[in-house]
Amino acid sequence: MSEELAYSIHLGSDKNKTAKAKEVAKNNPSGETSFSNNGIQNATQLSKVNKHNLRDYDNNRENIQIIYGTDNLYEDMQSLYFQEFEQARIEYNNKQTREDRKIKDYFKHISQDKQKDLACEFIIELGDMDFWNYKDDYYKRGMSQVYKEQVQDLIRIVPEFKVANAVIHFDE
Repeated sequence: MSEELAYSIHLGSDKNKTAKAKEVAKNNPSGETSFSNNGIQNATQLSKVNKHNLRDYDNNRENIQIIYGTDNLYEDMQSLYFQEFEQARIEYNNKQTREDRKIKDYFKHISQDKQKDLACEFIIELGDMDFWNYKDDYYKRGMSQVYKEQVQDLIRIVPEFKVANAVIHFDE
């Protein structure tokens, strides 16, 4: 009998902009400003995600593996923004007659816009807690190639979906 492997994908949303979300955020013991699993609204939140992804809060990097990008999500996002939007930013600025309407840094511009998300966390889960509870570290790390292929397939199949960074959390 073969073992079943659950598969799920989670994509953040803009539900953090609702009045209810803002009310919940005021009382959220985690210190987060929005519901969990939401879009990343600004550079400060992006830095917190980077800290979480790399386990910088407890120096526990042995439980993570970077499979796409670098060990600095913030810089990866800045680079992606430059790559994707710099030409459009220059063209936009060339059409502006007023200096105060020109955008100097699109990454910073979006980060400061409370109506837009800077990035979005996309989570791929293979298996559930019951599946992974009885797997040893060797088995878990052997799945790295499966996750790498998932990211590469996503990039290939949906080229409009931009990936800046991907990290495996072996402790979740």
